[in-house]
Amino acid sequence: MLALALAATLAAAPAPRVAASTVTVLHVPQLDKLQGLTAFMTRAGAYSQMLNPASWSAELHPILQLDLARPEALEALGIDATGPLSVSMRQDGRLACTRVKDAKAFQEATASVLARNGDVKAGTVKGVTTLRAPAPAGGFAGYVLKGQEACAFLSTDSDDALRKEAAKLVALKAPAADARMGGLPGALYVATQQGVVALDGTATALKVEGTATKLPLPPFQSKGTSPYGAMAPSGLLFARAQVAPTGVTQAVDSVRDAVQAVCPTCPAEQVRGVTDALAKQLTGQLLFGVDSVAVKGSLRKPEVRFFAAKQALAAEVVDAAAVKAALAPLAKFPGAKALDDGYAMEAKGGSVYVRLKGRQLVFGNDSAVTQTVLASLPEKGAPLSRAVEFTLDPKKVARGLSQVSLMDVMGDERLAAFFGVSTELGPLLMKSDRITGWLDSAPNGAHRFQLNWSLPEKN
Repeated sequence: MLALALAATLAAAPAPRVAASTVTVLHVPQLDKLQGLTAFMTRAGAYSQMLNPASWSAELHPILQLDLARPEALEALGIDATGPLSVSMRQDGRLACTRVKDAKAFQEATASVLARNGDVKAGTVKGVTTLRAPAPAGGFAGYVLKGQEACAFLSTDSDDALRKEAAKLVALKAPAADARMGGLPGALYVATQQGVVALDGTATALKVEGTATKLPLPPFQSKGTSPYGAMAPSGLLFARAQVAPTGVTQAVDSVRDAVQAVCPTCPAEQVRGVTDALAKQLTGQLLFGVDSVAVKGSLRKPEVRFFAAKQALAAEVVDAAAVKAALAPLAKFPGAKALDDGYAMEAKGGSVYVRLKGRQLVFGNDSAVTQTVLASLPEKGAPLSRAVEFTLDPKKVARGLSQVSLMDVMGDERLAAFFGVSTELGPLLMKSDRITGWLDSAPNGAHRFQLNWSLPEKN
C-alpha cells in the first residue's frame, strides 16, 4: 500500500527541469493556469510594489519579458502557453526552461533581444541549436533548443557551466517528478532546501500551501476535539493548537524563557520547577490570542517587546488540583500577588497573570485580555480539522507593524524585517479582509501549512 501511495504521489507531482546546484526552483506546471494568481498579484500590487507582477515577471526568463496574464502574448513569443516553466536559480546565474510551440517565433524573439548587445554566436549540432551573446551587466545570455524544449540562461560570468546545464536539460525526455510538490495544489511552486510552497489564487483570494523543514515550532498532533474549538476568532491573532506530547515541554520552555526575560529577579530554579511541574499536567490543547499591539518605549528592550502585544495563552490541564499545587511557589516570587484563581506578578514593563478556571490554565501579560479569555472559555469543546488553526486581522496587524520605529531598526537589525514588512505590506494589509490558515506536523520534523489571504470584492 505504501508503495502504491508513493507511486500515486509521484505520478501527480510536477516534474520541473532543474539544473544541478540550484538554490531555488520556481516551477509552473502550466503557464495558462496562472491567470488567477496574477489577477490577485496585480490587485495586491496596487498597494505593495513587491507583489506587482511588473516588479518580478522580468526575473522569470533570462531573455524574454513574459506576460503571465496573457497566454496569447506567450504564444506570440513562440512559447507553448499550455506547457510548463521551470526556473533554476544558482549562484552563477539562472536558467528558464519552457516548451516551444513555434520554434521560428521563439528564435526570432530571443535573437532580437540578444542582438542588442552584439556578437551573437549561433550554431546547430545534431538537432540542438545554441545561441549566446554578452549580457548587458556582464556574463552571457543565451538558450539551447532541442525539438520543443528550450532552456535559456543568464550567467554572471562565463557561460560554459550554464550552457552545458541547459544542454542537459533539453535532452531530458522526461524530467524526474519532484515528490515534495506532489499533493500540494498550486499554479506556481517555489522550492528550496528548507521546503516548498505552492501558490494559487483569484482576483480576491490568495492560497499558499506548503511544507517547511525548519520552522521554530513544536510538533503537532491532530486530536479531533479541542476545548477551544467552539470559540469565535477575535483580536489580532487567534490560534488553536494541539501540541504533540513530545512538543509540550518545548512550548512550556518558550513561555518560561519569556517570563525570565521580563522578570530577572524571579528565582530561575523555582521558575523552572514550576514550569516543569506544569508541563507534566498539560494535555497539549492550547489557545493563543493577541488582542492588539501597543508599543510603549523602545522595542530594543525585551520587556517592551514582551508587553507590546497584549496576549493570553490558555492550556488544558489533566488535574486542576495538581496544577494549583504546582503554582503555589509563585506566592513567594518578588512582586507576586495572590488572586482568587491564581497570581499576578510584577515584572519589567507590566504584570503577568496566571489564573486557573476548572481545567483551563490561562497565562497573560494584560489584565483585560486575560480576563476576556477566561470569560469566553466554552463549557464544551468542538472538533478541529487541523492540528493548528489560526485567524489574523490584517488591519490590526498593519497597525501593530507600523509601531516599529526607524530608530529601533537602526539600533537592532532583528527589527528591520518588521519595519520592512510594515513598509511593503502595511498598505495591503489595511485593504485586506482577513487571513486564515492551518498547520500540521509532517514526517521528519517538518510542518505542513496553508494560508488564505482575502481581499474585499471591491476596492
